[in-house]
Amino acid sequence: MTEGTEEKNPRPWKVGGNKRKGHGKEERGRGSGGEAGTKKRLDAMSVGYFRRVSERLEEGFAEEEEKVLFVENVLSEVRGRALLVATDITGSVTLQRLLPLAGPSQVVEVLSELGGASGQEFKAASCDRCGGHVVETALRQVPRWAGQTLEASKESAEETEAEDCGILEAQALALSRAVTEDVTEFITHTHGSHVTRTLTHLLGGCLEPERSRTHPGGKMQKTSPQLVDFEAPLSFGPALKKLALSLMDHIHTCVTNAVASTVLQAMLAVCHRKRPKLCRKLTKGIVGYLTSLSAAPGVSPLLVFLKDQACSRLIEKVLQVSHKALLRDVYKNHLKGQLVNLAVHPIANFPVQRLTAASSGYKMFHSVFEELVEGLEAILAAGHMGVIVQLTDSCVDREEMQGRLLQCLLEAFHCAAPPSLQTFCLPLFLSLHTHEAYYGEQPAEGDTQRPLSNICYNGSRLVQSLAKFKDRSVLLNSLRLLPPSDLLTLGTDQSGSHVLQALLVSSSDKGRSKILRRLEGQYVQLACSRYGSRVLEAVWNSATVSQKQGIAQELAPSESVLRSDQFARHVWAKFGLTHFGKRRGQWLEIQTGQSKKRKMFSDILE
Repeated sequence: MTEGTEEKNPRPWKVGGNKRKGHGKEERGRGSGGEAGTKKRLDAMSVGYFRRVSERLEEGFAEEEEKVLFVENVLSEVRGRALLVATDITGSVTLQRLLPLAGPSQVVEVLSELGGASGQEFKAASCDRCGGHVVETALRQVPRWAGQTLEASKESAEETEAEDCGILEAQALALSRAVTEDVTEFITHTHGSHVTRTLTHLLGGCLEPERSRTHPGGKMQKTSPQLVDFEAPLSFGPALKKLALSLMDHIHTCVTNAVASTVLQAMLAVCHRKRPKLCRKLTKGIVGYLTSLSAAPGVSPLLVFLKDQACSRLIEKVLQVSHKALLRDVYKNHLKGQLVNLAVHPIANFPVQRLTAASSGYKMFHSVFEELVEGLEAILAAGHMGVIVQLTDSCVDREEMQGRLLQCLLEAFHCAAPPSLQTFCLPLFLSLHTHEAYYGEQPAEGDTQRPLSNICYNGSRLVQSLAKFKDRSVLLNSLRLLPPSDLLTLGTDQSGSHVLQALLVSSSDKGRSKILRRLEGQYVQLACSRYGSRVLEAVWNSATVSQKQGIAQELAPSESVLRSDQFARHVWAKFGLTHFGKRRGQWLEIQTGQSKKRKMFSDILE
């Protein structure tokens, strides 16, 4: 979980904008590039030039020759003052757009200027709020030619390119040496740490996708981005190991400093993917260091670090990538008997989630499970649904524990007894309210019907996980008792629609028919909903021909409404409702053929 420690706005400028207040002021802190107040600035004409270049790059090029000539001309203006351009806001944005279009020799030229003859000058650019992005972008270009170095050397016509690729590799290694020799300065600096992380991924042969700048209004992804592998040069392996050992030499800094911690987390992720033996050594060393520190008598020091905001994230990553023996040791000697207390803590509950996920394939999961289900209601009261959802996810492949977990959940939501109360579990799970809180103090056998409301994200996730259990009868019975209006509410809700889809798709043909009968009369409204239309499409893909016929029969008379709606028009086209109305025999043949194909492929997959 490294995202939370990154800058909230890593590129706070607007491309081509005219807001330049304080642009030339000296950045305070490390890596500012000189004495306070003496940092050089690009002149106004150069700033205007690079702004126009950036705008031109946004337009793109019709011909390859035009692009090559343009890139060469712009880089000729950068030549001799690469550091000055890279540390200017406008110049930095321009170089970030330009380098992905440049050839290996041109990227080498920029890096050579930024790093100097020995590579010791990389720090000035890397630890600058603008220059760091340029260095990252340049490093990201290495995989474009990394796999071509050996191949190109075999052909005399490409010897020059092969030589440039070799120099580019050398520049990356020079930066690695500079970081390794001055690792504390790099990893504790806000911008230098990002360069170090990108360098770590590069040396390991797996890069994160570049953060997009094309959609400033889009939402940032909260999940960890998927790494993309490439064939790294052989020389990168020893450099990665040296950098990893250098980080371990400064383990105290990585543990106590939130910025430095993200670098070690990135190293663990890369080594887990590419260097398992090195990963084992790192995780063992980190746990050994943390557990060796003094704490109160009888209290494991690990319990203290789990509650620290900076260190807990590092421990999360350690738990994610640890091997079986280390996981077992951490749980048995430090965490056993403490999981519920940690699960209700605002910070420590996240490492508990990682431990639950990591241990799900081992025997120790039985102990973790038993410990957490005993405190299920306390965890629910604390509002830490991530722990409960993760426990449910981990039980999907543990059939022997599913019944116990569901029973404990029913008890935690106060709807386990009498058995008639279990039919109300779905609204309770979706809203994360107990029976008394949702329905009020009403008799158990009284009329407890009320409109479905308060559907929440974590409640939806919980039910989606439960829908993967082998026995879903309790959930399906509760779903079938919902009135049609509540089913429509569920299907058109952003979070609830995923629940209805999961339960419908996972049901047997007979069970699905029972639910679809209760939805009759609601299909048009579902089709005209942003979320309901997706539910309909998913159900259609798993429905029988007779079920499809029933849905189409209800939708076909509302042609004008459906074809004029922005969501329903896709449903109309995908379901082939024009054919259904005019050539029903042909429509039935097509749907029957698709149904047979789907069944055949599902039999093969099973």
